[in-house]
Amino acid sequence: MCRVVDLRQAVLAKNDASALELREHLAAQGTAEVNLLSSPGSGKTALLELLLGRAVAAGVPVAAVTADLATENDARRLARAGAPVKQVLTDGLCHLEAGMLRGHLDGWLPADTRVLFIENVGNLVCPASYDIGESLRIVLGSVTEGEDKPLKYPTAFGLAHLVVITKTDIAQAVEFDGAAFHRNVRQVNPGVPVLETSARTGAGVDELLAFVLGCADGVPVHRPLLARQHERYLHHHHGDEDGDHEHGHDGEHSHSHSHDHNHGPEEHVAPAVRGAAQAP
Repeated sequence: MCRVVDLRQAVLAKNDASALELREHLAAQGTAEVNLLSSPGSGKTALLELLLGRAVAAGVPVAAVTADLATENDARRLARAGAPVKQVLTDGLCHLEAGMLRGHLDGWLPADTRVLFIENVGNLVCPASYDIGESLRIVLGSVTEGEDKPLKYPTAFGLAHLVVITKTDIAQAVEFDGAAFHRNVRQVNPGVPVLETSARTGAGVDELLAFVLGCADGVPVHRPLLARQHERYLHHHHGDEDGDHEHGHDGEHSHSHSHDHNHGPEEHVAPAVRGAAQAP
């Protein structure tokens, strides 16, 4: 078992190094990377298509990479927005890694890109542990998934800079308890902003785009306050008997997504964001 833990730590440490290099590369050209995480069927692609379209209409240079296990369906949908889009097929891998992403960006990403959206593989377990060089991590949950989603996936929601509720236009029909969802989010990530959206009606889309552009412009974002607690928990629970791959490791190779590895415990904001973190 110790050898397995050491291997995971080595893999994650290598990914951390690649993520730091990618983040510095993107920051040097003025690009903010946004990592979108959600379960399958959350409406992530539909929402991203709207975001891209509105950014293009406003003259904001954006691009998107969408990751999937097998098909190119999402890339074809997103391309309708008029922004550069690239599909990454992971061939069964349940998450993106920083080195893999960098290989797909080199020679493709337009140099003037202000925001690069990454639609990660539909999964709230594996992608949660991997820093892919993002400046902003957004976790989405739809009203059809249940109010306890944040409690079931505390690493994903606990390390988010922003939580987005999707498909709110059908919240009443599915008897979604919004107050309970908000309470559960606060339990795993106190102070994180929560934004309600609907791709069908367009509700919340402009606010979401404004939040993303604020990050790209250097407006401070929320620092996940429970990141270090999650690290300690994961460090002591390396066993994957249930196959959920909730990888953890010590503070030296942390995946709190406090991306500057030399920061103090309360100082982190997203790497492309300057200034102090907002108080919850």
